[in-house]
Amino acid sequence: MLYGFDNDKYLRIQSEHIKERIAKFGNKLYLELGGKLYDDFHASRVLPGFQPDSKLRMLQQLSDSAEIVIVISAVDIEKNKVRNDLGITYDMDVLRLRDEFINSGFMVSSVVITHYNGQTSADVYRQKLARLGIDSYVHYTIEGYPNNVALIDSENGFGRNDYVRTTRPLVIVTAPGPGSGKMAVCLSQLYQEHKRGIEAGYAKFETFPVWNLPLKHPVNVAYEAATADLNDINMIDPFHLEAYGKIAVNYNRDIEIFPVLNALFEGIYNENPYKSPTDMGVNMLGFCISDDQVCCEAAKNEIVRRYYTALNKLADGAFNDNEVNKIALLLKQEKLSTDYRKTTVAAKERAEKSGNPSSAIALQDGTIITAESSPLLGSSAALLINATKHLAGIDHETRLIPQSMIEPIQKTKVQYLHGNNPRLHTDEVLVALSVLSRQDDNCRKALSQLPELKGCQVHSTVMLSEVDRKIFKKLGVDLTCDPVKKV
Repeated sequence: MLYGFDNDKYLRIQSEHIKERIAKFGNKLYLELGGKLYDDFHASRVLPGFQPDSKLRMLQQLSDSAEIVIVISAVDIEKNKVRNDLGITYDMDVLRLRDEFINSGFMVSSVVITHYNGQTSADVYRQKLARLGIDSYVHYTIEGYPNNVALIDSENGFGRNDYVRTTRPLVIVTAPGPGSGKMAVCLSQLYQEHKRGIEAGYAKFETFPVWNLPLKHPVNVAYEAATADLNDINMIDPFHLEAYGKIAVNYNRDIEIFPVLNALFEGIYNENPYKSPTDMGVNMLGFCISDDQVCCEAAKNEIVRRYYTALNKLADGAFNDNEVNKIALLLKQEKLSTDYRKTTVAAKERAEKSGNPSSAIALQDGTIITAESSPLLGSSAALLINATKHLAGIDHETRLIPQSMIEPIQKTKVQYLHGNNPRLHTDEVLVALSVLSRQDDNCRKALSQLPELKGCQVHSTVMLSEVDRKIFKKLGVDLTCDPVKKV
């Protein structure tokens, strides 16, 4: 696998840069954390070499001087908003995040409930937090936020909010998802700290877009593809260009809100320490790219992958035409087609020749393995067998799972469980291999190759079942599917 990102350098210079920003503000900094603190698989895909938990590991170097405040909106509590990637509600994810942070050595000081208007569900949630020994605070909805600066910067605005008690120099403000009110919590705290004579500052730690890469760099375009459902747009930061005569990249929401932030800072401190939204960021990601070509190729693959994801959502009935159209436009802008993804071409060629649903995987050394559906196995299950046999040096003609073992499983699926598809899924194949591995060396060798699939690319000419998608995700495989449902 080719690497294009120096992860060790990132861990070193990013933590040092945050320390410098803390010192700049009298040893008290509220750091709004955008994106994912860990499991950042988008960053690891577009920047090969970036570890999914890099931001967490970097901040662990500062854990002795840091505490975490988790923010959740009362509106999201009331609506039982769900994280699509995890399938759990935001209020449950707050507790999950808290446990993860504590287990990683962080102090989690409190939970802040924003957009509070006396919702009963939020009150019940606060009672639950109290029973768990978790401190919580409420921040109220401010009419006209964020444009009504006069009201916001007053005792009836930020002054009405609970003062969140913190004790450490670095306060990391995070949330289960976007729209939770992280920035408003940070700014409210600046107002409250200033009232108490405490000097404090604000900074934003957002991974993308990468401010010191070109606007149309594939890594930044891949971010637009990833946030197409939010309609985020990368832009040249006009405030940075005016202040310094230098080009920096930011995104529309931060640029649009900056005049308001500027007025708020001036209201609290009489001056704004930042001349641009880019100045507010502390992201050093762009300085750690070691091979630009490798990252460009990975980012282009990610744009194609995001396009397939959007098409699959549309095929499943989502009303996401705008998302599909935006990513299609980004593909055209980058002069890309779905054929840029090599596994897409290989899977389609196999399907055209066989007349069966097919799939393909690109291994770490570039070797492409294909498979097709048969009466016994689905194409993704067959692909796992073909790929692990290749990696283990097992002859392709060797049958790992005898037909006499597969047929009883199929009978149970159809006759007793009333299934329509008798073919074995990926999880069933792996279980069968596991059972056989006690007596069969080849099965044992094939199973031992599963970790080698991490980071590999797979394409299927039909949409896979949830079971198969989850297995590939657990193996660390990046999957795309044609928006075609199985017959």
